[in-house]
Amino acid sequence: MGCQKSFFPFSAIVGQERMKKALVLNAINPRLGGVLIRGQKGTAKSTAVRALANLLPEIEVVSGCRFHCNPAQTREMCPECLARVRLNEKLLAIKRKIQVIELPLGATEDRVLGTLDLESAIKKGEKHFEPGILASAHRGILYVDEVNLLDDHLVDVLIDSAAMGVNTVEREGVSFSHQARFMMIGTMNPEEGELRPQLLDRFGLCVDVEGIGDPLLRKDVVRRYLDYEQNPHDFIHNWENEEKYLCAHIITAQNLLPCITYTDDILDLITNIAIDMGVDGHRADIAMLKTAQTIAANHHRTETNEDDVHEAAELVLAHRMRRKPFDDPAIDKNKLEQSMQNHKKQSQTQRQQNDSVESKKKTMNIMKTANIREKIQMEVSN
Repeated sequence: MGCQKSFFPFSAIVGQERMKKALVLNAINPRLGGVLIRGQKGTAKSTAVRALANLLPEIEVVSGCRFHCNPAQTREMCPECLARVRLNEKLLAIKRKIQVIELPLGATEDRVLGTLDLESAIKKGEKHFEPGILASAHRGILYVDEVNLLDDHLVDVLIDSAAMGVNTVEREGVSFSHQARFMMIGTMNPEEGELRPQLLDRFGLCVDVEGIGDPLLRKDVVRRYLDYEQNPHDFIHNWENEEKYLCAHIITAQNLLPCITYTDDILDLITNIAIDMGVDGHRADIAMLKTAQTIAANHHRTETNEDDVHEAAELVLAHRMRRKPFDDPAIDKNKLEQSMQNHKKQSQTQRQQNDSVESKKKTMNIMKTANIREKIQMEVSN
């Protein structure tokens, strides 16, 4: 038997709280659109991605299925599994960990999307499809290191599939589609080149990471790494309770997510922030609301509040704001705070006006009631 590969525990990663928060939020809500992690080498980016996958609960897949279909979701099955179901064949289900599929830097479009055997399709009318990387990543994590060095077209295809949850391959009038729901995580070093703004906008969240400056925390990084390297089994065992707690926390948040509500005032706040921060299009507004709701779920609440929106804005807007070359890539926190304060003042003014209108209405109703009573008394007296 081969030796089972071990992974550094997610809970044991020192610092990098924003990166870990962004990853957890995407685990809670895979529809956030993934996360782009920008930063220097050696800042635990790839370690965190693999650790997250190992942390999450196992999933059920159809045994032998090339597309990792969920045996409980007939509507989302691949054509092969669906054909077996229609023949009343019982699908064997097995449990396994969520997989991390890495995209090689030199991957071709056919390798990513998959290929169709056109000769069989044209001559025999049979669709023979060879799955690609997107099929392997279904119901898992697609990890794209140095995403800024990929061909723009390939990045666009990846993000489109992540957003739609479906991969469609078309060749000479022949097409094949399969589910491709995955969490997309891209990492890059900005010193090696940037992504085009149009592609940056397609990532749901973005965080910037850098080396830890606190000497005590850096010592913790060294100690934990050496402890893990010397005895991985004992190190993982020591962090087992923290891992189980975080996994249960994420599952609870996933179950709460469909119940999260928001008010019109929260939506007003989000749209005002997007306008004040000068972002293009409407993806930022949508991503901010979805992220704020996910943050509320992460706090195990059922209603979105202003603090959730503030935190969401920092994760959603940093890579979407218009800026000049060499400008600081981080979000302008003072500008964000001012936008939120302006909204509070407007909301307070609006509430006061509404209260004033309601007060006037009540006064008028009281006067009308008094007049009616006076008329009735006069009629009775006459």
